[in-house]
Amino acid sequence: MATAIEAEREAALDLLGPSAPAVRAVVAELLARRTFRYPLSVLPLIVHAVETGAVEPALPLAVVHELWWTSACCLDDLADSQGAYRAGDLDESAALLATVIAGTPLPLSVVRSERIPEPVRGTLSAEIIRCWTLAAEGQLRDLQGQAAGATRDSVLAAYLGKSGAPFSMITAMAAELAGAPQPRVELWREFGNVFGVLWQIFNDQEDILSGRDEDLRNGTVTLLLACALEEAAPGSTERASALHAAARHSARARADIAELLLAPAVLCRYAKAIDEFRDRAHRVLDELGGHDRYLSTLRDLVDRSSRMLLEPRG
Repeated sequence: MATAIEAEREAALDLLGPSAPAVRAVVAELLARRTFRYPLSVLPLIVHAVETGAVEPALPLAVVHELWWTSACCLDDLADSQGAYRAGDLDESAALLATVIAGTPLPLSVVRSERIPEPVRGTLSAEIIRCWTLAAEGQLRDLQGQAAGATRDSVLAAYLGKSGAPFSMITAMAAELAGAPQPRVELWREFGNVFGVLWQIFNDQEDILSGRDEDLRNGTVTLLLACALEEAAPGSTERASALHAAARHSARARADIAELLLAPAVLCRYAKAIDEFRDRAHRVLDELGGHDRYLSTLRDLVDRSSRMLLEPRG
């Protein structure tokens, strides 16, 4: 579907109109520079096809999903850049303006365009607004999170916002576009929430395996850290919290806390949490049913996203 999604993206940019050529140029540059390793923009196509057997009507939603994540990731990069962010030819100021347009006005223009049936335009617009509110809440929880006192429940609450909200937005939107009754829309929303948590965990693992250690450098409280704190012996949580704080600026501290995070008992607890969310995602899909060809694709996507990638040390 890559060619069809690219054509839909160009059509979405055209919605900015002839009076805003500079805006179109900066948004196009942002989209060109922010490429994603995994093609999750196809998710609304698959959901729509589970309901109806057809993927093409959901192409505008694939672009909405892509725009949302492009905007969210760039906002995250801008927050971490300390004034040094660039995206191709865009400096920080231009990138910020492009991010604002890509995140809200343009997705709203897409769902209010002639490509979307008039009866659902208002509903889909409301989903975008709702998502940004929930995602911002999750991101604020993430930014304000402290290692001291962190639990799996507190971390998962943040994950449900910053990652669950955009996935539940797009799965609910696809179901609404397909004409699904409200109980099925809510089941799709639940699936999106669960899948979003799995995808955040998958990203957390890739961050460690890649050696980037962005979560440690940014002081992010992850599910893996919460598992390590819960597994820690009495009296040793203070050391883990201190190492987590020092890891922002110290390679030695990052190496030391990695030993704690990758301990066999911690990974066992972590793997159990992953299994619980994978099983929950499959239960929702069992309840939903639908066109088998596309439902099996979603099941495969869940399984690929819920792999345990980390291996224990020590």
